[in-house]
Amino acid sequence: MNPYVKLAIVLIIYLALGWKIILTALRNIKNGDFFDENFLMVVATVGALCIGEYEEAILVLLLYRIGEFLQDKAVDKSRKSISDLMDIRPDYANVEKDGQWVQVDPDEVAVGTVILVKPGERVPLDGTVLEGSSRLDTAALTGESLPVNVSEGSEVQSGTINLDGMLKIQTTAVSEESTAARILDLVENAAASRANSEKFITKFARWYTPIVCGLALLLAVIPPLFFHGVWSDWIYRALSFLVVSCPCALVISIPLGFFGGIGGASAKGILIKGGNYLEALSKADTMAFDKTGTLTRGVFKVIAVHPEGISEAQLLEYATLAESFSNHPIARSLADEYGKRVDKSRVKDSKEILGQGISAVVDGRLVSCGSHKYMHTLDLHHDDCHIPGTNVHVAIDGVYAGHIVISDQIKEDAPAALAELKELGLKRLVMLTGDKEGVAADVAKTLTDLTEYHAELLPQDKVEITKKLMAEAEPGRKVAFVGDGINDAPVLVAADLGIAMGGMGSAAAVEAADIVLMNDKPSDISLAVRIARKTMRIVKQNIWFSIGVKVVVLILSALGYSNMILASFADTGVCLLAILNSMRALRIK
Repeated sequence: MNPYVKLAIVLIIYLALGWKIILTALRNIKNGDFFDENFLMVVATVGALCIGEYEEAILVLLLYRIGEFLQDKAVDKSRKSISDLMDIRPDYANVEKDGQWVQVDPDEVAVGTVILVKPGERVPLDGTVLEGSSRLDTAALTGESLPVNVSEGSEVQSGTINLDGMLKIQTTAVSEESTAARILDLVENAAASRANSEKFITKFARWYTPIVCGLALLLAVIPPLFFHGVWSDWIYRALSFLVVSCPCALVISIPLGFFGGIGGASAKGILIKGGNYLEALSKADTMAFDKTGTLTRGVFKVIAVHPEGISEAQLLEYATLAESFSNHPIARSLADEYGKRVDKSRVKDSKEILGQGISAVVDGRLVSCGSHKYMHTLDLHHDDCHIPGTNVHVAIDGVYAGHIVISDQIKEDAPAALAELKELGLKRLVMLTGDKEGVAADVAKTLTDLTEYHAELLPQDKVEITKKLMAEAEPGRKVAFVGDGINDAPVLVAADLGIAMGGMGSAAAVEAADIVLMNDKPSDISLAVRIARKTMRIVKQNIWFSIGVKVVVLILSALGYSNMILASFADTGVCLLAILNSMRALRIK
C-alpha cells in the first residue's frame, strides 16, 4: 500500500477514535491545565505516529476508549442505584378546592393544609393522619422492607408510599422542609464534602503529572545524547512511559469508592453527608449516646400523676396544654394520657428552655414544666419521687403544683447494637442524658456494654463531656455522638462526628448531624461503622494497587521491557479493575 494512503487511513481512524481526547486536551491547555491524562495520551500517541508505530498508536486509543466506555458504565450504574433509591420526590398533592380534590404542586401547599393520599400514591408532605388507616411502604426512606401501619394520629413522612387505605393528612411542614426534600438535599450535597483520601488524589495529580512528563523527556533525551542510545528506541520508551503514567485509576476509582459507600449506605436508610464523614466514622473508637429516643424508644407513657394543691386531672391538663406546642415525645405522652382534644387557643407565649423545660401562659396563668433543675432555677423545691422514671415537674404562677411520672423503654436492638460496636473495637461507649441519676443507672444496668454514663446533664454539659472524650482519644481516632432531640444539636456539631436518629429526630438534630439514621435503630450505627470501614478498605486497596502496578510498569517501560500496548493495557486495565473494586462498596450485607 502506498505509504501516504496508509498514513491518511491511519489519521482518519486516529481522529475518529481520538477527537474527543484531543479537544479535551486542547480545552484544558487553554484553561491552564496542561498535565492531565488527555494531554499524556495525545503526546504519547502523536509521538508513536511520528516514529511510524501506527498500529500501536491506534490500539492505544482503542483500548483507552474501551476503558473510558466501561468507566462511564460503572459510574452510571453507581449513580442510577442512588437515583433509583432517592426517587422519592412527590409529583403532586391532592388538595380540596370548591368541594373537589385537585392535584397541586407540593411547593404550593401551606402548613396545616388537609391533603388526601389515595392507595398507591406517594405521601407528598410530612403530616399527621386525621382520618383513615393504611400501611406505608417506607423502603425509600429507611431501607426497611416491612410496611408500617398508620392510623388516626400517626405521623407520616413525605416520600413514603400509601399501600392500602385512603388517608386524610394535615401537613406539618412545607415542601422544602419535608423529609423527602431533606434526604434529597443530603444525598445531592454529599459529593461536596470530600474525604482526605480524595483531597490527597487531587494534590497527588498536581505534582505527579509534571514530574512524569519531565522524567519521560529525560528518558527520551539523556541516553541518546550521552550514552549513544538510539533516538527512536528511547523516544518509544519515553512514550510508553507516558501512557503508563496516566493516573486514571486513582483519579476516577477513589471518588467512586466513596460514592459507592454513600450509595450503599443510603440503600440501608443511612444517609452520609460526605466522604469525609465516612472516613471519620471508620476511625471512630469512642461513641457517646443520648438516652431518650436513641437508646430508648422515646415512646413515653404516663404511669403516675402526683399533684400538690390541685387535682390529678387539673395537673395533667395544665401540663398537657403547656407542652402542646412541643414535638418532644414527653409532650406526646402527656397528650395521649389527657385523651381529649387539646385546645391550643388557651395557650399563649409558649417558650422552650433548652434542655430544661417549657413555660407557657395557660388560661392567663403562667405554667412552667420541666426537670427538677428547671424547678430549682425557679427557686421551687420538692420531694424526690419514689417511682423510677422521668419526672415532669409543674409549677403554676410560681407555686409548685406536683409532678407527672413518665416511663420509657429500651429499644429492642440497643443491647445487641452496643455489643456489636464493642466487637468492632470501639473502646468507649458512653451514655449522656439529662435524666435523673436513678433513671440513667437503671438503663445502664440493662445496657451492660456501656462503659460509663453521665446523668442530669444540660446541653452545654454534654458538649463539655464530649470535648473531654475527644481530648482523651488516641491520636487519629475520632469521637462520635448519637442523638435525636433539638437539645442534641450543639453536641452533634461539637463532636468529631454527629449521628442523628432521623425518623423520629428533630429537624435541628438532622440538620446538625453528619450522618442520619432513617430507621431510628441503634443497630444501624454498627452497620454504618462496617460500611465506612469496608469503603476505606476498598479505597486503600485501589490506591496501593494503582500505584504499585504503575511503578512496576514504569520501570519496565524505562528499561525497554514493555511495549506501548502493554503500557496502555496497564493504564486502562488497572483503572477498570479499580473501578470494579469500587463498585463493591455499593453491595452491603
